[in-house]
Amino acid sequence: MEPDLFTAAAEDRQEKDPAGSPLAVRMRPRTLDEVVGQQHLLKPGSPLRRLVGEGDGGPAGPSSVFLWGPPGIGKTTLAYVVSQATNKRFVELSAITAGVKEVRAVIDGARRASGGFGKETVLFLDEIHRFSKAQQDSLLPAVENRWVTLIAATTENPYFSVISPLLSRSLLLTLEPLTDDDLRGLMRRALTDARGLAGAVTLPEDTEGHLLRIAGGDARRALTALEAGAGSALAKGEKEITLRTLEESVDRAAVKYDRAGDQHYDVASALIKSIRGSDVDAALHYLARMIEAGEDPRFIARRLMISASEDIGLADPTALQTAVAAAQAVAMIGFPEARITLSQATIALALAPKSNAAYTAIDAALADVRAGKAGPVPPHLRDSHYKGAQKLGHGQGYQYPHDLPGGIAAQQYAPDEVHGARYYEPTRHGAEARYADVAERVRARLRGATGEGTAG
Repeated sequence: MEPDLFTAAAEDRQEKDPAGSPLAVRMRPRTLDEVVGQQHLLKPGSPLRRLVGEGDGGPAGPSSVFLWGPPGIGKTTLAYVVSQATNKRFVELSAITAGVKEVRAVIDGARRASGGFGKETVLFLDEIHRFSKAQQDSLLPAVENRWVTLIAATTENPYFSVISPLLSRSLLLTLEPLTDDDLRGLMRRALTDARGLAGAVTLPEDTEGHLLRIAGGDARRALTALEAGAGSALAKGEKEITLRTLEESVDRAAVKYDRAGDQHYDVASALIKSIRGSDVDAALHYLARMIEAGEDPRFIARRLMISASEDIGLADPTALQTAVAAAQAVAMIGFPEARITLSQATIALALAPKSNAAYTAIDAALADVRAGKAGPVPPHLRDSHYKGAQKLGHGQGYQYPHDLPGGIAAQQYAPDEVHGARYYEPTRHGAEARYADVAERVRARLRGATGEGTAG
């Protein structure tokens, strides 16, 4: 018997004893209109709406679909809604436990159902990134010939984790992180809905805020924590889930941090200033506060990239590479694993030698430009490739540095208004000491420039 996503036995058990199912299961949407978030994927005529039979796609009906996004934002929920709303056969496989044998069994069953009963099959494949290339190859004939409509879910970037032939034959739908408003609406519905807590408890504002921080954009985590808090409150005979009760039930202290208020900026500022001050332990403290408060890891990574250039620069040229690599890794893996990557980058930046020379250099140059010091480009530097340029004297007298000893031509590069200005003032910290020596030697050679330009 083929594995069915929601077997009749499980459904019967839930109907007889709904309270026995987790709150997150009981609150699963029954229609696309009940889905929280992802409104960009649920517009009229969207692939998902056509997949559940809203409208007639005809020959342009929906093809196979990849759902890409972090955990807890609705991938399995969307598959569940499809299973409830469509009258197609619905089969689920998990790439964690299934292999080529199971895939072929589903495909064979789909072909029999289509040929014998005219019944189409939707295959939901969770964690598809865990399939090897050979296992993914086994799906190709079925997808290409539409023996099944594949709904594949992944938390990893499919451009790295899914074979190109399979991806090119499918629609890629990117799920967006759930907002606090999305989760707030979901929790409030769970508090009052008959399928949920049916008004048994209330949720004060401070407790709701802590639940949002615990959730970190994960709807399943939010409902699991809400259920734990409600259970603790009811066990104590309380009708309100207090902050203390919630902390006791989930063993997680509230972090005083408002992502939309001053604390958001204060803690981010403290993180950067601790890195700038080379206090690695303080930097890790503020990083932990941001993570625990549910801060967007991409925001943290962006701040680290800025710090790498603003506060470290050429004192350690690898700092920016580290920060950029961390940002790319964070975008691919998300929390909770991203905390390790952010920690690594924070430690590296905090302990790196510091220089703000790149920061002050560009600001000094911008100040001159904004003050009107932007005269004509010297004639010998102007473009000489177009017709008539030579008659204007463009390019005449220009010396090609690669033809000269040392690769430096003692000729004027800057406009007269800023000729001789020094914007970059390197420190002697770390690797920037080498750049300081090079800058001094080059400037000494360039100071020998004359109006016509001579080789140094």
